[in-house]
Formats: sequence, C-alpha cells, structure tokens
Amino acid sequence: MQLTNRNIAETLQPYGWNEHWRSLMNDKKFQDLLPARVIAQFTNQYRIITEEGELVAEVSGKFQFDANKRSDYPGVGDWIAVQPLQGEKRAIIHAVLPRRSVMLRRAAGSIPEEQVIGANLDTLFIVSALNDDFNVRKIERYLIAAWESGAAPVVLLTKSDLCADTPSRIAAVEAIAPGIAVHAVSALQGVGKEALASYMLPGRTLAVTGSSGVGKSTLLNWLADVDLQRVQEIREDDARGRHTTTHRELFPLPCGAVMIDTPGMRELQLWEAANGRQEAFSDIEELAAECRFRNCTHETEAGCAVKHALDDGVLDSRRYANYKKTGRELAHQARKEQNLSKRQKKGSDKRLDGRFTSTDRKKIDLE
Repeated sequence: MQLTNRNIAETLQPYGWNEHWRSLMNDKKFQDLLPARVIAQFTNQYRIITEEGELVAEVSGKFQFDANKRSDYPGVGDWIAVQPLQGEKRAIIHAVLPRRSVMLRRAAGSIPEEQVIGANLDTLFIVSALNDDFNVRKIERYLIAAWESGAAPVVLLTKSDLCADTPSRIAAVEAIAPGIAVHAVSALQGVGKEALASYMLPGRTLAVTGSSGVGKSTLLNWLADVDLQRVQEIREDDARGRHTTTHRELFPLPCGAVMIDTPGMRELQLWEAANGRQEAFSDIEELAAECRFRNCTHETEAGCAVKHALDDGVLDSRRYANYKKTGRELAHQARKEQNLSKRQKKGSDKRLDGRFTSTDRKKIDLE
C-alpha cells in the first residue's frame, strides 16, 4: 500500500513517526499494509492512529496463532502494520514492528508471563509523591524495570508543595540513583515544568509510571496544558487523588512529544530484569567485584568488600536488603518460568504423540 508523505505528516508525525519506522514499513511484506501506532489498549481491542485517522483494531487470526507469549501482542506505543477494513472505522493488525525499547512487568495471576507497559519509549518518568507514601525502595524497583526497558529513566517527585524538606528527599533519591536526573515538581503551584522541557522534544515518546495516587494524570494534564486525563477529587484524609487511569493510553502533547499514561500499580512485579538490576544497583555490583572470592555470598567470607562497606556504613543496609530481595524474586520467577516451560513442552509432546497415533490408526483402517 503506497505511503503518502502528506497523510503521514498530517496524522502520524505528531505521534512519533520518523524515518526509522518508514524504513521498516518499506519491507515488501508490508506493501499492502498501512503503518499505525497503538494509542490505547483494552481487553481484546486497540485504538490506533493511522493515515486515515483513529481506528479500532484487533489482531488477525494468524497473528494469534503465531504469538508465543503475551508480550508478542501489541502494546501502547507499538508501531504496527495494519489493514483497514473498507467502509468501516476498524482495522486488522498483522504485525508489530521491532521495538526500540519496551517496559515490561510481571502480569497479575499465578501463571508467570510478562505484560507490556509501554513500547518505543525514549524517556521513562518514574513518579513518586512527596507525601507520606514517599519510599525510595519503591523507586529502586521502578529503576530496575526502567534500565531493563532500554529507555532513559528520570525521577519526578510530585506534590513538592506538600513537603517541608524537598532538598533532603531529592538527596535521598540521588543516593540510590547515581547519574539519574531527579526533579521536584508541583502542578498545583506550577513549579518545575521548565526543567522538563529538555525531555519533551518533538518526536520523543515519554511515559509516566508509578504507584497509585502519586499524581501521574495530574502531571500529564499540567504538562499538556489541557485536561487530557480526568482526576477525581482529592481525599482529605490522605491528600491523594483517586486515579482514574484504568488503561494505558498515549497522548500527543502541544510541544510535539507524546506521553503514555499508565494505571497506578500497588507494587511493580519485575520481569526478567537481571540487567536492569545490575544497572540499578551498580554501586553494589562494583563492590561485589572487589570481593576476594568470585562466588562470595557477602555473608561470612573473608575479604568481602560488600560486608566491609555495610560495616563501615558506606553502603545503606536497607538498600542492600532490597538488592538481595529483588535478586531472590527474579531467581524465583526464573525457576517458575522454567518449570512452566517444561510442563508446556511435555504437554505439547503428548499431543504430538497423540496425533501420530491417530494417523497410524487411520492408515491401518484404510489398509
């Protein structure tokens, strides 16, 4: 299907379309399809933006058959190849273009599987409120997922008008996030927006993530200078807005960037984030490299640089405890995933054996 520069400029460039995505869509296998971006995700349907405007879409039967896991399906921020249905405001999704970055979490439920939070992100705003819910251990978890995603993490401390000692809170975050920008903002007082301008450039994709009630939707409305996301009335007992984001959605901003708003999470469940954990706890990883023994457990071994740093107060014991906790969590998850994979393979082999047995019977009957 011929891509027209005029239609792309009018409809897709405000959503982040650029030469990279154009080059991918020029593949012959997409010649009868149109490019689109997922701007909202629901249970079995998507809202997408195409050259023809907004459409409702669903994946094709072949797509479902070929998908091996949940994260193979489109997520908000994905660029996709679609076939619009003539005369309808609907389309069929045939492919997801290779992602430049993707934030994942472990999906809710007993079966270990990953869930896409946002795709093709340039910057990930990790949002934490400067109220009684402020917790650097939570921020550490989000930093693990952010580093694993491939996007650049930035920490935003919202509701600075509620904090009597903002500088000390900023210092606490900087201590567990070396090299990462930390900004305190207040949508109510209009403080801090100018510091975010360098991230909100035309063509860039941003995402906001964090716990429930930290002010993500309020932040989005403030940055967009328009009420994109409705925020319910603040509860007087805990000064928290009742978040109204119930699904992930991408919004174009007046500055030319786009931002993905995500539902609040009580606790971020990590998914296959070993590399992200190493980045988030790079100080501990560097200490561990100095231990006398390569397989040091940092418990009783002589010459343990980590234990020495803990004893001297150089390394915060609470940070180290979270490092150990997330390590155990990821190891446990990996074991569960391996066991599930073995069970699935065993079940698949049994079904395959059953098909061969059935085929053999048919041959015997025919003979």
